[in-house]
Amino acid sequence: QVQLTESGGGLVQPGGSLRLSCVSSGRAFINGAGAVGWFRQAPGWDREFVAAIRWPGVGTYYADAVKGRFTISRDNTKKTAFLQMNSLVPEDSATYYCAAKNSRIILSSVRVGDHYDYWGQGTQVTVSS
Repeated sequence: QVQLTESGGGLVQPGGSLRLSCVSSGRAFINGAGAVGWFRQAPGWDREFVAAIRWPGVGTYYADAVKGRFTISRDNTKKTAFLQMNSLVPEDSATYYCAAKNSRIILSSVRVGDHYDYWGQGTQVTVSS
């Protein structure tokens, strides 16, 4: 069984930065093939893809809205994934969810939440002055 726990959310001013973390209690992030994704959902809006990283190899993928501002990474030794968020804008305000898949994922599926096996409870990010 895999449990994911996000942290690092909070209130930040526009232009500020936050670093989200997603810790796995199980074997997520350390299998030979897999993926970690970050998704977000604002009130009244559908869940949307933010970023993902898959392996083997090191493929990273970003939504157009965050490209150049957000960076996804993972630390296998700590079984942790990160989302570094810079130059935040109010439109980034949402609950951010970490998702993991413990097997190979095809490229066309990394942006689709239904293709992930495990989800965290979410962490709230609010960008406001």
